[in-house]
Amino acid sequence: MSTTHPLPQHGEDPAIEPIRERMAAAIVRHLDGRNEAATSVAGLNIYSCGYTTAPESYLYAPSFAFIVRGTKRVVLGAETYVYDERQFLLTAINLPTIVQVIGATDEAPYLSLKWDVDLELARELIAEVDAVGAGKVGGGRGMAVGAVTPELASATMRLIDLLDAPHDIPILARGIEREILYRVLSSHAGVRLRQAVQVGTQTHRVANAIRWIHDHYRRPLRIDELARAAGMGESTLHRHFRVLTGMSPLQYQKQLRLNEARRLMLSDRLHAGVAARNVGYESEAQFNREYRRLFGAPPKRDVQELRDRPGRGE
Repeated sequence: MSTTHPLPQHGEDPAIEPIRERMAAAIVRHLDGRNEAATSVAGLNIYSCGYTTAPESYLYAPSFAFIVRGTKRVVLGAETYVYDERQFLLTAINLPTIVQVIGATDEAPYLSLKWDVDLELARELIAEVDAVGAGKVGGGRGMAVGAVTPELASATMRLIDLLDAPHDIPILARGIEREILYRVLSSHAGVRLRQAVQVGTQTHRVANAIRWIHDHYRRPLRIDELARAAGMGESTLHRHFRVLTGMSPLQYQKQLRLNEARRLMLSDRLHAGVAARNVGYESEAQFNREYRRLFGAPPKRDVQELRDRPGRGE
């Protein structure tokens, strides 16, 4: 059964709009005509897209994503998240998704940023938050949307401002990132990150299982071996894995394999059969079937369409 999380109907605090105008101008200036760019702040990437994209696979790492202008659809298993500039997207663990930029044009481009969360910083901050009794509890998927507040927008703008003062980055970036994380952890969405990084929670154990799959995705998946790596019983692992990711461990591994094969064909120009073997497939026919089911086209045609397409937005 699929679930869609639609856009909220309420408006946004008017104090955020001037901040957003500054963000948009800064991102356009630093992109300088490109569709995406890594920045001098570690883990911070900026994006622009002037058209509605086709649905594409994307592997989210633990991250904070902030839309400055536009709307995006993210599909995680049977869950669909539609969010715009009024929300941020928090991803607490590595998650394979299908993403699509909606309604962007050259005149009104989609603009966004994504910061890969420093998990060690998150652990330190959670301990401090808990020490003063300000922690929130909850659970659910390893991905959630939260409301953008003036305080969060202001902290995010200050992180972008550092791009114009690179000599300040080593001194000021970590403090600003702490504030962003604090604002996120104080939100309803922040409980997902809390559970993923706190040792001893079921979410943390599932995160360990996910890391194990990433490290061994080329091998046939044995649930008993995965359960031992996570420190969980097999049935408990299955249940919590599906709650957190929206899919079974085997489905998760399959998406990892197919995404990596796509990258190898696109970036390293490997033939489909070679890419299939490199990611663990023994049957090229099975690889072709599963690839087409996920990406909507056979490998050769899909990769050629990607190469012919303009730069893609995050």
